[in-house]
Amino acid sequence: MYSDKVMDHFTHPRNVGEIENASGVGTVGNAKCGDIMRIYLDIDENQIIRDVKFKTFGCGAAIATSSMATELIKGKSIYEALEITNKTVMEALDGLPPVKIHCSLLAEEAIHAALWDYAKKNNITIEGLKEPKSDIHDGEKDE
Repeated sequence: MYSDKVMDHFTHPRNVGEIENASGVGTVGNAKCGDIMRIYLDIDENQIIRDVKFKTFGCGAAIATSSMATELIKGKSIYEALEITNKTVMEALDGLPPVKIHCSLLAEEAIHAALWDYAKKNNITIEGLKEPKSDIHDGEKDE
């Protein structure tokens, strides 16, 4: 069962779209379920996320976590955005069913991938940021 917040962000997603000439773009996927999430960041000269948009191909939970993740990082510094975890996204949505937790992980990884792209474009290092995986299951053993 989905929370009212999950249903609201699924049926009325916030920040959908693309940002032309984005400061950073991150795309991640989950080969096991087929979800693909792309986050676009517009970051100002003070390293504040001025705008953020997303495009997600996936289930309702993937759309809801994308929408909530963009809401959580808008107006934040790149370092504050880096602190957003899948747990933060899930809590903001009042939880997810266990089989949908991977969607919140996609949201976290998409943020990190967009920040990584921003850092590369600007030739900077963001302390604590690791190179993102294109598939959230990279490195896992097959079950």
